[in-house]
Amino acid sequence: MAAFAPLYTLHVWAAFIWVGGMFFAWLVLRPAAVTALDAPARLKLWREVFRRFFIWVWVSVLILPISGIGMIQISFSGFETAPRYVQVMMGLYVVMVALFLRITALQLPTFNTAVQVEDWASAGTQLAQIRRLVGINLIIGFLLVAVAAARPPL
Repeated sequence: MAAFAPLYTLHVWAAFIWVGGMFFAWLVLRPAAVTALDAPARLKLWREVFRRFFIWVWVSVLILPISGIGMIQISFSGFETAPRYVQVMMGLYVVMVALFLRITALQLPTFNTAVQVEDWASAGTQLAQIRRLVGINLIIGFLLVAVAAARPPL
């Protein structure tokens, strides 16, 4: 059980970084940027925000399953005996990663190119699509945290 605490701490930190970062971006940074910056400056800001934040999301994407599998092995001796809420958390994680991969593989390159060539209309369209997917991921992240906190007997 001594190995559980560090794994749990890493797990919580990774979730905190990912979900907390989306919360900050969606509900704090975006509204502030819209009121304080014109479109070109705002789009350039978002390009830098994504570049920096997504590094931390990638770290979280890697740490979450490693720490989660470690905790499952310590606590439940494998996936088969893990409670249903753990399986639900794993499923929600997969959905969140899929949405993140969609953003980074499909929307982000187009957004970055549009900002680079100063095609502000296209960049704005891409940013709106990214924002929608981040919003969906934020809701899923909140649900995942609620499941983890409640540990319901599913």
